Amino acid sequence: MNYLDRNEFNFQPSEKVVEAIKSFDPQTLCFYTRIYDQGKKSVISVRLSEIYGVPEEQVLLGYGGEEILKNAIHYFLMEGDNKTILIPEFSWWYYNRVAGECGGSFEMYPLHETGDTFAYDVDEMIEYANRVKPRMLLLASPNNPTGNCLTSEEIGRIMENIPSETMVLVDEAYASFITTDVDYIAPLVNKYNNLIISRTLSKFYGLPGLRCGFGFIGKGHDQFLSYSNKYLGYNRFSEAVALAALESDDHYRKVADDMAWGRDLFKKELGDKPGFKVYTSVANFILIKYPTEIKEALQKALAEKNYKIKFMADKGLEDCLRITLGRREQVQMVVDTIKECLR
Repeated sequence: MNYLDRNEFNFQPSEKVVEAIKSFDPQTLCFYTRIYDQGKKSVISVRLSEIYGVPEEQVLLGYGGEEILKNAIHYFLMEGDNKTILIPEFSWWYYNRVAGECGGSFEMYPLHETGDTFAYDVDEMIEYANRVKPRMLLLASPNNPTGNCLTSEEIGRIMENIPSETMVLVDEAYASFITTDVDYIAPLVNKYNNLIISRTLSKFYGLPGLRCGFGFIGKGHDQFLSYSNKYLGYNRFSEAVALAALESDDHYRKVADDMAWGRDLFKKELGDKPGFKVYTSVANFILIKYPTEIKEALQKALAEKNYKIKFMADKGLEDCLRITLGRREQVQMVVDTIKECLR
């Protein structure tokens, strides 16, 4: 089966990752790590501290980016009487479910379709946050499923102009596809103690099955760190593989280039077809508006070829497909199948 529906990784892991797996000593799993004796969480948090320039104690680790999100939302919405979180209108359905798990409520702020992209209106978002005064504000950059992002300057402007008691969580699961620059993270986290930036090894580094997420939090949250940290350390096999992935940027940057080829192909082959709109994306997926009268035929044709893509059901996106950018032959097959159904 060719899975192009959940933004997974259809390429090969890096040689360093493969070697780390092959050379891992199972005897290592017979013992906890001893790094917590040094007051550190993990060899991963130490390495991330070096890469991103954020103090190790402000590095967050989790069972995928999912746990970073869940820990933060559960903790801060349960901390006091204010249990409101603002989330993007078109975004990952999981955000509002996590809020509901801890008795929180959510409100959606709008994303605006402009031409072939969706966009945040930063001024509108600031006004919304000052009016509602939520306990949390969630920003997804790039956003799933729309593929649009915020600049570091826009994140800074939001932080500067919203209530200081609002915790802001920026979900950057797909951010490494946009740029290699991470120099903006440490200044933002150092300046704003109400900021969390969440990342993962699941997308750019192609290891969703490893379940390794990480993030960074502003200063002064000792209670939250006590809540989210693991006293006895982390999975030592995952640590070995994650370290190898973090040293493999060149390999994964080449994969990202292949994905750029896929974006261009969708735009070239489908962008001018009646009823289609290929939205600009800076992530490892692409959102495409399509004529829904071909839905049944397209589902059948893809199933016959053992392909899965995401037929959107979200309100306002019912006429859209979200397609993971896979290998070149996979992208070509999806494009050809869509064109066959148009005939």
